[in-house]
Amino acid sequence: MVETIMGEDPLTGEEIEIPANVEVGEIVDSPATGAELEIVATDPLTLEEAPELEEDWGE
Repeated sequence: MVETIMGEDPLTGEEIEIPANVEVGEIVDSPATGAELEIVATDPLTLEEAPELEEDWGE
């Protein structure tokens, strides 16, 4: 069984379960909305909506 920690979905305010072994900067999918969320802190667990990826065109 995978250990989980609870966090708040920043889009809905709903409590969601995230695998306990996540690291800062990791992107996870919200089980509540399906949106991509970024882990910005692990103690306490803090989530933000992941930024949209942009083309860098080799710059």
